Amino acid sequence: MSSIQWHSRWRNYKQEQESCHLERVTVEFGEYHPLKPITVTDSKTKKIARKGSTSSTSSSSSSSIMDPLSTMLDGTDPLSIFAASTDPLSAAASVSSGKSNILEGGRKKREKEDEMALGIDFEPWTAKRSEILARYTTTEKLSINLFMGLEKGKATSPGSAVSEKVRTRLEELDDLEEGSQKELLNLTQQDYVNRIEELNQSLKDAWATDQKVKALKIVIQCSKLLSETTVIQFYPSKFVLITDILDTFGKLVYDRILSMCADNRSTLPENFNPEDVSDTARETCLNWFFKIASIRELIPRFYVEAAILKCNKFVSKAGISEILPRLTSMIRGIGDPLVAVYARAYLCRVGMDVAPQLKENLNKNFFDFLLTFKQIHGDTVQNQLVVQRVEMPVYLTLYSPAIDWILQCIAYQAPETLLTEMMERCKKLGNNALLLNSIMSAFRAEFIAARAMDFIGMIKECDESGFPKHLLFHSLGQNLALSDPPENDRLQILNEAWKVITKLKNPQDYVKCADVWIEYTCKHFSKREINTVLADVIKHMTPDRAFEDAYPQLRSIIQKILDYFHDFSILFSVEKFLPFLDMFQKESVRVEVCKCIMEAFIKHQQELTRDPVILNALLHVCKTMHDSVNALTLEDEKRSLAVLINGFIRMVSFGRDFEQQLSFYVEARCLFCNLEPVVVQLIHSVNQLAMETRRVMKGNHSRKTASFVRACAAYCFITIPSLTNIFSRLNLYLLSGQVALSNQCLSQADAFLKAAVSLVPEVPKMISIDGKMRQSEGFLLDFLNNFFSTLLVVPDHPEHEVLYLVRGLLNVIQDYTWEDNSDAKIQVYTNVLHLLTAISQDTYLYHVDKVDSNDNLYGGDPKFLAEINKLCETLIGQILDHLKALGKDETLKRQSALALSLFNTLLITGDLRNNKLNQLATNLWNLAQKHGFADTKTVVRTLEYIKRQSKLPEMTHFSELAARLPLQSRT
Repeated sequence: MSSIQWHSRWRNYKQEQESCHLERVTVEFGEYHPLKPITVTDSKTKKIARKGSTSSTSSSSSSSIMDPLSTMLDGTDPLSIFAASTDPLSAAASVSSGKSNILEGGRKKREKEDEMALGIDFEPWTAKRSEILARYTTTEKLSINLFMGLEKGKATSPGSAVSEKVRTRLEELDDLEEGSQKELLNLTQQDYVNRIEELNQSLKDAWATDQKVKALKIVIQCSKLLSETTVIQFYPSKFVLITDILDTFGKLVYDRILSMCADNRSTLPENFNPEDVSDTARETCLNWFFKIASIRELIPRFYVEAAILKCNKFVSKAGISEILPRLTSMIRGIGDPLVAVYARAYLCRVGMDVAPQLKENLNKNFFDFLLTFKQIHGDTVQNQLVVQRVEMPVYLTLYSPAIDWILQCIAYQAPETLLTEMMERCKKLGNNALLLNSIMSAFRAEFIAARAMDFIGMIKECDESGFPKHLLFHSLGQNLALSDPPENDRLQILNEAWKVITKLKNPQDYVKCADVWIEYTCKHFSKREINTVLADVIKHMTPDRAFEDAYPQLRSIIQKILDYFHDFSILFSVEKFLPFLDMFQKESVRVEVCKCIMEAFIKHQQELTRDPVILNALLHVCKTMHDSVNALTLEDEKRSLAVLINGFIRMVSFGRDFEQQLSFYVEARCLFCNLEPVVVQLIHSVNQLAMETRRVMKGNHSRKTASFVRACAAYCFITIPSLTNIFSRLNLYLLSGQVALSNQCLSQADAFLKAAVSLVPEVPKMISIDGKMRQSEGFLLDFLNNFFSTLLVVPDHPEHEVLYLVRGLLNVIQDYTWEDNSDAKIQVYTNVLHLLTAISQDTYLYHVDKVDSNDNLYGGDPKFLAEINKLCETLIGQILDHLKALGKDETLKRQSALALSLFNTLLITGDLRNNKLNQLATNLWNLAQKHGFADTKTVVRTLEYIKRQSKLPEMTHFSELAARLPLQSRT
């Protein structure tokens, strides 16, 4: 190795940079721009002309561009053709499955049109279903009557005679009326629900096996359950469950008849008439209605006929409009007012699905209910409540889902005059609170808001014992949150409502109303009114720690305030805001609320702030989030908290008061020391502060600013070791060293870089990234390359040897335990050769302003250059030893790649006029190709580069080198 003498090549960086520039082409304005979209013209010539072209002739013009794709497609997009065509698989499936599937597309289309007829602003029954099931529950035992005939249905064989089939079905219906029953007792609510679901599945199974009579039996049996009110609190949920079965039955019947309607046609017209229906389908439909008419009991006969109401379209054009009034009159025969009102609700449901235009029948249905409303206070109902130990206010709430639905159907797209009429009828009934609440829930919010004072007057006159007034104010508040009342009435509305709300004794009732009315207060009033409301909430919810049962409502109050108050200096000046936060004493809830506050701040705070009110409040909020972190906290949670705290830190600015800014970062480091991403952000912020100081001083530090940037460097130097992630420490040491160097803090920069060098041996072979273990070698190589680029401009310390940082880093790299079968160390050595060549130049490629690098310190001193050459020779020797060790068959490919890499390094950095270096380069070239593993394209391009460079005056010796570099074939 002693025979190798290194001579660095002299580099003209300016000339090399210019030679690497792209060719500059002058483009006049108005000419075609390459980024401008090309417009494809669908014409016979399929020509695309550049903008500015003067040619308007045929495709033979040179400025015309033929689009090969457009010419082949003849202007037609194949995807559009495919989408517009019929799906062949669907068509084949429809042919094979018969007429029922042929009609499926038309049926679905009609169903979608029926839904769209109501509009998206109409809340469907499905949206209310889950809420009813969750609200109306019971712990009492339930019972259910099952007919024995339902458990084992009699299947009729396909080959039996028609008369035998009819007689068998009649007998089965008689069995239903007179057969034995089995009563299941002591069922829990979940057992009851499970039984109903089993019946629903039995219905589908019976239908699928062509046991239509059994399916009808199941529906009749379920309908009868709606006449029972033995556990009255559960009745609304039971109604939901039973009507699900009725809806299933109605759909099955309708689909079956629809499938029979095809008579030598693929589908029915969209708005078909009974004349379009086949005789078989019409006869089957009438048969269903005759079966239902034979049901003796009123309630099952009503519900089953209502379930298949839509089927009247098959037999009579005006059938639905004639049957709806009859079904409405049938409900008058139901004695129990609760059962009756839910029957009316179901009729409104199917009526809105089938004929939403027949609103007059809905009105008649509701007015019938009003005429019978006095039954609620009759002896029969009162006795029933006494037996079941149900209070009147609880009983009245059972009516709400049904009345709300009926009124929603009536009020949908209704004029404002209908609301006036409803209010008058309500007054005639003595301002019944139940009815008034449903009216406010059903009609449009703007109608209610415009008459807010009228409703408040009616609420005052309501009887408190029947229906709680706080529910009425809750409904009114929901409307006022959606629509604004007259401006002159706003304060009076708030005062009148709060007079009632503040007197509520039950904390849950109180906080639900406060949750609704806080939004109205935020929309129309200032922080004074907000403070008053918050003080009242604290007053009501603090005794007996009532707030512990109201965290969802209290959190909702905070969220609504944040939605409307985006000026945080005003928000945090609300006296009771922070005391309100103190009620969130459960840590998980408290942290979630703090996260909501921080998310709102980061989203809405547009400008940097130094407001002490905001800073003190948000430091308290961020400290709360930070202190929730413990050993069990998930990494994702830590990351989300850190993101919010970092967002706050970035929004704090004291302007030119840099010392105050640094004091804030010192305090933040003390408060948030357990979240590593926050500590990393603080180090970045302090470095940014030092660079901002340099910018303000334009690089000419005074004694005061020089002391300040050294204080910033000290902050970073003592903070970085607290980090656990070793690559965070390495990169921050390097970054902080670069910042210190930029501010002429040479001693501090030296300390940072030496700390980074001493940390490299501690880098483990495997590191965790996003919860996965990965090799660290690639990350270490990236860091070292960045480090080398910095070392170019770092001046040598006067008390140490030449290039002591480079030597120290090379020693660390030499002793580092690299991966087995890895060439990483050799890659590092190769990169160091580039660094040493750059250091040996008379003028460096780049400098740090106002910092003298080694080119100024040594000025091409021969001793300095001799030290560099020795280092280069040592590195080349290490690389060649490694290449020799790669002489085995399984490592020849690696040997070839490393040999070519070292050749390129010599080509760029070495002075190949030296015979020994020239010969070494030739040997490396031959070694790279020796076993056929070199990439042919790379080798060819390298040789072409050498030949091009040989034409330069100062590189003529490359021509001789090129002549000595053969291209060996793989064979």
